[in-house]
Amino acid sequence: MAATLLIMTVGAAACGVGEGGQSDKTTQNRAGTMDEQQATKRAEEIIHQAVDGMLPKPNLKRIGPTPVGPCLADDDSSASGRKQVALTYQLTDVPGSEAKRLLRHVRDAWVKQRYTFASPDADWNDPYPEIYMRTPTDDFWMDGIIGPTNKETGEGIAAISVTSPCFAGGAGTPSEVNPAALRTSPGASDAERRVLGHSSRIYEALGVRHQPQAGDGVGRVEDGADVLMHHAWSTVPLSREARRGAMSRGRDSLGGAGWDVRVLPLESDEEMIVARHPVDASLARVAASADGSLRVAVTAVEHDGARPA
Repeated sequence: MAATLLIMTVGAAACGVGEGGQSDKTTQNRAGTMDEQQATKRAEEIIHQAVDGMLPKPNLKRIGPTPVGPCLADDDSSASGRKQVALTYQLTDVPGSEAKRLLRHVRDAWVKQRYTFASPDADWNDPYPEIYMRTPTDDFWMDGIIGPTNKETGEGIAAISVTSPCFAGGAGTPSEVNPAALRTSPGASDAERRVLGHSSRIYEALGVRHQPQAGDGVGRVEDGADVLMHHAWSTVPLSREARRGAMSRGRDSLGGAGWDVRVLPLESDEEMIVARHPVDASLARVAASADGSLRVAVTAVEHDGARPA
């Protein structure tokens, strides 16, 4: 149903937020003095705290070519130029039957570090449990999920992500505002953070300015038992050549990040990109609009227990 909605509809981790949705001054001060190198080093430390000592020992396969992107939870909707680090790794080269045990090891390792749960602990009776945690001292957000590979046998691939607080980056201008640079509420769901994160990476790949239009923003859709988060936005109108160049960059970026990408021909002699994320099954769509702009839509399923406490 999510795929149908994504094709037919045209239409962050929070940073500096402490327990109970209140601003944590200690966290903000640390994030304010952090730079890209420090944020990356700390994110990698949290990753290795989770996986070091695992048996069988997995290989870390990074999802996505770059760890740094725009801050997805700015204090306002203007271009502040702040950045944040986001690292995602699949735990590969181990039997698919070991995915749940590896994810439990991740949970236990982070608990040992006195990191806290951002939502209730996983339902370990579920064949594909999920965990959402944060570091209370410096406000890095982490999650761990399992991407199913064989639902009949319960096999899958575990993946873990770490997202830093926001830190100072290069200045931007209003015309360069990332459409994913929206203020998220303290209770924003993991699905909302995911769609904004994926939108941010697509925006960077297209390399084209965003132009606000009616229907932009994040929406929550209930479809039977499923709850979907949907983020839609548009670029400025482009020439045919520029549009094709942007589409090519978007396709290559999604494919390089491990998305399952399909290019579908349209009656207008244009193409539409439809892609599925290899880990969280989010869906992305990029297609030309009648005015020559590119319309982007990202949809993710909001799983039970994925909303931070």
